Amino acid sequence: MKLVYVFDAYCGWSHGFSETLLEVVSRHPGLPVEVVSGGLFTGARRVPIREFGYVQGANAKIAEVTGAEFGAAYERLIADGSFVMDSEAAARGVAALRQAAPARAAELAAALQHVFYVDGLSLSDPATYRKVAEQAGLDADAVVAAFEGAEAQPAAEADFRRAAELGVTGFPTLLAVDDDHVTPVAYGRADADEIDRQLTALHAS
Repeated sequence: MKLVYVFDAYCGWSHGFSETLLEVVSRHPGLPVEVVSGGLFTGARRVPIREFGYVQGANAKIAEVTGAEFGAAYERLIADGSFVMDSEAAARGVAALRQAAPARAAELAAALQHVFYVDGLSLSDPATYRKVAEQAGLDADAVVAAFEGAEAQPAAEADFRRAAELGVTGFPTLLAVDDDHVTPVAYGRADADEIDRQLTALHAS
């Protein structure tokens, strides 16, 4: 069995789920975790953030419910409403980081959300991936090259297809996958104890 975490790096609820994800990973070190980008802001939804009037209200709710931090630098980044959340670029970055350290994909996904929602760095900027890679002790040049390389776009598109094939329609979604059996264990928010109970039940069945 493995866990499949379907998220979007530009999804506030995914950011709010990061601590739960990291806690689950720490409790189950032998359980593989596949991280898939869902593609929340692509196509016609790739527009200035002012088009989504609910963002700041939603973030306040996420912070209240999950304790997630939304930093002053992030607030400055989105203040004039012109910033564009491009999930395709973010998915290319997730793929580049995942390629550099597959076993650390969950940790790197959480780190990527931190640099956006706390540090206010664009996930379309190669320098952002250099920073995340350096902080994680990875080969930053290789990560940036992968982000900018020819294989990044197909990797992002493959993630979006994978999310759709799994039937995921909202983020974050955590699935337990055992051969052809796919069981949702968390959607939107949950704590590590709730997820543990579900995993224990799956092992027992």
